[in-house]
Amino acid sequence: MQSASHPKIILILGSAPDVVRSREWQRAPFHEIVAINNAWRVRDDWNHLVHAGDFPAHAMPEKEIATGRSIHTAADYVPAQNAYGGFVYAGATMSLTTAYWVLHALKPDVLAFLGCDMNYDNEGPTHFYGYGNPDPLRSDITLQNLEAKTGRLLVSAARQGCLCVNLSHLDSSRLVFPRVDIGRLRDWSMMDVKVRIGGLLQRIDKAKLQHAENTEKALGYYFPTGEYWLFLDQIDGSELRCLDSLWLAALGRSEANDECGPCDI
Repeated sequence: MQSASHPKIILILGSAPDVVRSREWQRAPFHEIVAINNAWRVRDDWNHLVHAGDFPAHAMPEKEIATGRSIHTAADYVPAQNAYGGFVYAGATMSLTTAYWVLHALKPDVLAFLGCDMNYDNEGPTHFYGYGNPDPLRSDITLQNLEAKTGRLLVSAARQGCLCVNLSHLDSSRLVFPRVDIGRLRDWSMMDVKVRIGGLLQRIDKAKLQHAENTEKALGYYFPTGEYWLFLDQIDGSELRCLDSLWLAALGRSEANDECGPCDI
């Protein structure tokens, strides 16, 4: 049982090459470990596997490995994503989808990410197992600005009492979460988490945040089945770019474009 003084920290593992750093880590301070797609191969003590609908059957863990763990598909994460506004606003890539599922189902105090930087600029293997498809960089109307989408997640989590952090040592990341070293994370108390969440929420521009949320409601891009690609004729990409700009502006990010007219609806 989690002590009242110790935060519930959940680790999400993606498939970027540096995810293998986690093999050197002890289980503490993680309450649970969630693997995305092939990342179940990184460590043998994961608790949950969340995989995409097109994840091949041959890449799934064998029955004896999966025993005693939970495996989650769209039947689980579509309702979770819907609880936070749906795929169009949250972003339809597995790092984000998994994160919203964790927020909804496991309710952590800290959500720590490794191997989820969504950065494919460096030469060499794209994934820890070699080369794979850089899914977050595909041409998708929900993924026009990854920084904005991760910023929305950061705010959504903080308002729920959860701090998103990035354990990566890479020079660059599409995640806008604060960077934390695993050594420091082990020493955090619940008070440490609350202070950091409070500081984050205080820095958010409340008026711009309200503008972003009002814009989401006004646009009405909500499709309960999660199959937003069947309704692309109803979604305006320029409106979504402007919405992304509003989320960045709420966080004080310099990429934001305050002159974006289509959001004034």
